[in-house]
Amino acid sequence: MVKCRCPRLVIAGSASGVGKTSLALGLTRFLARQGLRVQTFKVGPDFLDPTYLCLASGRTCYNLDGWMTSPCYVRELFAGATASADVAVVEGVMGLFDGASPATLDGSTAELAAWLDAPVILVANAHGAARSLAALVQGFANFEPSVRVAGVIANQGGSPRHRAWLSEALSSSGLPPLVGMVPRGALPALPSRHLGLVTADQAGIGPALLDQLADACCEHLDTDLLLELARSAGEIEMQPLLPDSRAATRTIRLGIARDEAFHFYYPDNLAMLERGGVQLVPFSPLADHGLPENMDALYFGGGYPELHAERLANNAAMLAAVRQFADRGGCIYGECGGLMYLGRSLSTPEGCRYPLAGVLPIDTAMRKSARMLAYAEAVLAVDSLWGRAGQAYRGHEFHYSEITKDDAHSEGWQPAYRVRRRGSEPTAEGFAQGRILASYVHLHWASHTEAMAGFSAWFEG
Repeated sequence: MVKCRCPRLVIAGSASGVGKTSLALGLTRFLARQGLRVQTFKVGPDFLDPTYLCLASGRTCYNLDGWMTSPCYVRELFAGATASADVAVVEGVMGLFDGASPATLDGSTAELAAWLDAPVILVANAHGAARSLAALVQGFANFEPSVRVAGVIANQGGSPRHRAWLSEALSSSGLPPLVGMVPRGALPALPSRHLGLVTADQAGIGPALLDQLADACCEHLDTDLLLELARSAGEIEMQPLLPDSRAATRTIRLGIARDEAFHFYYPDNLAMLERGGVQLVPFSPLADHGLPENMDALYFGGGYPELHAERLANNAAMLAAVRQFADRGGCIYGECGGLMYLGRSLSTPEGCRYPLAGVLPIDTAMRKSARMLAYAEAVLAVDSLWGRAGQAYRGHEFHYSEITKDDAHSEGWQPAYRVRRRGSEPTAEGFAQGRILASYVHLHWASHTEAMAGFSAWFEG
C-alpha cells in the first residue's frame, strides 16, 4: 500500500466562465514565487489550460480524467507527480458537478476531488449578489457528501463592504469561509480562440501576464488560509498499478511532431512509451526539411494545423519525406490535427485550399463552429499498433474541421475504430491500412497496462 500526503486544493467553478482558470494560474504562480514546488493538474481532456499551468509552475501539468481512466490510475498518477512537490493545485472543468453524465459524478471535477480527498475551493460570480451567494454555496456544499467544499472565492466583486457582506452571509449560515473576493477588473483577460485559450507559447502569453494574475491573488485572496486548507487534505492510500505488461525488446525510435502546429499530447501517454523503451525524437513539420534519421514510426498529434496551413503546405520537402516514409511501409499514427495533416488538403473558412501530405485519401475543411465535442469509446476495428481488433480504449474528440471528401473505401482503407459516443450508436471512425492509423479521436492509452505490449508487438516479428 502506498500513501500520498501532498497538500492539495481543487479550484472549481460554480459554472464555466467564473474565472477558475485565471485564479488557478494566479495562485500557482504566487505559490511558485514563494519558493514552493507546485504540481498542477487539469481535470478533463483539455490540452490548452495545461500549457498555462505548466508555465506558471515550471513543472509538467497532467490531466486527470475520471471518465477516460480509473480511480486507481488517477491516484497513482497524482502520487507520482507530487512525490517531489510541496503543494498541488488542481484546476477543475466547467462547473463542479458537470461531467460526462447529467445523473452521476462521472467525468466531473467533483469525482476527482472525492477520489483524491481534496478540499474544494469554489469560485463563484458575486456580481450583484450578497446573501444569495450563501444560498448558492449551500447547494454546492451539501449536494454530494463525498465532496468537501472547504472555501469560497467570490469573483467579480465590488467594494470592501461587499466583501464583508459576503463573508458574513457565509459564516452566519455555517458555510465554508470566504477566502477572497476579487473585484471586477482585477484579473487581466486571457486571450482565447475557438478551442479555448491560446497556447502559452504564443505572443502575448507569458510570465508578465502570469505575474499580474499572481499579484491579484496576493492582494485579494487569503493565501495563508488557502495553504492551511490544502494541508487539511487527508492521506490517499492506493495499490500501485501493475507495470506495463511488456516493454519493447529493442529501442523503437518514434518521431513526434512538436511545434506550433502540433502540440496536443498527454504527457503520461508519452511517459508510458518511454518506460516501454521508446525513444521520442521531436521534429517540426513547420521548420524541418526532412525527418529525423532511422525512424521506426511517426506520431502526429493534435494542435492547430489550420493556423499554419500555408507554412505546412509550403514545406514541400517535409511533405515529400512523410509520403516517402509511408510508401516504404513506415508506421504512422495521427490524431485529429495529425489526421488533417496526413490528408490531401485542408481548406479554410475563407476558401483557401492547402495541399498537405496526401498519405490519407481524404480532404478536410475548417468550419466556424464545433463539429464534435464528446467523450468517445473506441473499439479497435482491426489489428493495429494499439492491439488486437476488439480491444477498447477511451478518449475524446474536439474539432472544428470535417472531412469533405473521402476516397478511403475505394482505395482499400478500413475504419480504424468502432466509436461510441454518449447517447449514440457505435459508428465507424478513422482510417487504417498497413502500418498507418489515423483518427479524430485522442486516445488515452497510458491507463491501459496492456497498451505497451500491443505497441511493442507492432514492431516485432
